[in-house]
Amino acid sequence: MTRPNVVVVYCDDLGYGDLGCYGSDAIRTPHLDALAADGVRFTDWYSNSPVCSPSRAALLTGLYPAKAGVSHILGGRRGTGGLKPETKTLAERLKEAGYRTALYGKWHLGSSEDARPNARGFDDYFGFHAGCVDYYSHIFYWGMPHVNPVHDLWSNRQEVWRDGEYMTHLITDKSVAFIERGREEPFFLYAAYNAPHYPMHAPDKYMERYSHLPRDRQLMAAMISAVDDGVGEIVAALKRAGVYDNTLIFFSSDNGPSSEARNFLDGTEDVYYGGSAGIFRGHKASLFEGGIREPAILVYRAAIPGGQTITEAGMMADIVPTVLEFAGLEAPAPGELDGASVTAMVTEGACTPHRQLFWEYGSQLAVREGNWKLVLGGKLDFDRTQPDAVHLSDLAADPGERVNVKDRFPDVAERLERDARVWYERLKEQA
Repeated sequence: MTRPNVVVVYCDDLGYGDLGCYGSDAIRTPHLDALAADGVRFTDWYSNSPVCSPSRAALLTGLYPAKAGVSHILGGRRGTGGLKPETKTLAERLKEAGYRTALYGKWHLGSSEDARPNARGFDDYFGFHAGCVDYYSHIFYWGMPHVNPVHDLWSNRQEVWRDGEYMTHLITDKSVAFIERGREEPFFLYAAYNAPHYPMHAPDKYMERYSHLPRDRQLMAAMISAVDDGVGEIVAALKRAGVYDNTLIFFSSDNGPSSEARNFLDGTEDVYYGGSAGIFRGHKASLFEGGIREPAILVYRAAIPGGQTITEAGMMADIVPTVLEFAGLEAPAPGELDGASVTAMVTEGACTPHRQLFWEYGSQLAVREGNWKLVLGGKLDFDRTQPDAVHLSDLAADPGERVNVKDRFPDVAERLERDARVWYERLKEQA
């Protein structure tokens, strides 16, 4: 079998409950629903962070974010300094194996010359360096009046202007053109949509589809539908090129839906509820499920049986070793990655390769072991707190983490807290 092409489609602030195949009763996502039917729909797939930049670091390196150099611990980098130079991205690993590589969309892993996409394994790049831009002017203007607005749109190392063109459509068009430029060697395409991250912008044709919804939900639905159409165009381009069956496609998002008031830029302090985490508690910046459990789809028709729903746990850092195994490339040395290949999980029905999953963000820590989930210092988003310093959930009985059972199972709570703190201390030594 020839080496597979690899396509990673990553959204930004997409909630678990905002796709049709994940139970949305309002947002229509036929292309993503069809993609899920062709492969695996994961129910328990996790981001390695509840915010943008660290999640992307884990996705591209196979490491917990702090080890990749993107973390809030120890005064660490917060996404602007970039990945540690010694870490290898998936693009760098695949490029060494003869893949042509491209990134279109959001980078958010460094803006200095040696941290930009072209310096981290991507042959072709079109997108922006920062965490967000206006969808039509491509200007970063958050933090005003303390931050000067700056135009942030680049084609490789050159600044370019595409005023008035919707960013989601630009990412799709670039992705399709890259596929259509097919040559003999396999390719890696990273389509990093910034939707549905703020600001809440969408073309009229998508807004009209959801004119019956309240405006916050209408905007969210419209932005997600534009991404869904983009995924449909990418899949169609793969099929036209005759490479769909031999392409590994992974779709997910960096973290849960944002409740930030800045979504509307209206100067109010109202919480934004346009995105839905489904039944889960918490939003972006929370280590409860709503901030880190993500919709995730994996398709590779040449090797992965379709129509699967997998309930075993996986995480973004698993993508690097999974891609390397499917591509028949040498596995990294033991201990080099935190992620583990889920190839056996999706082809043979094996259990998760993880005994425990860990998270850190700010003052929060969390660990999942089987159906047990412990959150320490948990918050509901950037600002909202909740009363329990230690929160233990049985996700089988209470996936929404509404009931704290730490007093019923004190031994479990104490053991998991000890494990989380030991992991965190080791992480700080390696950060």
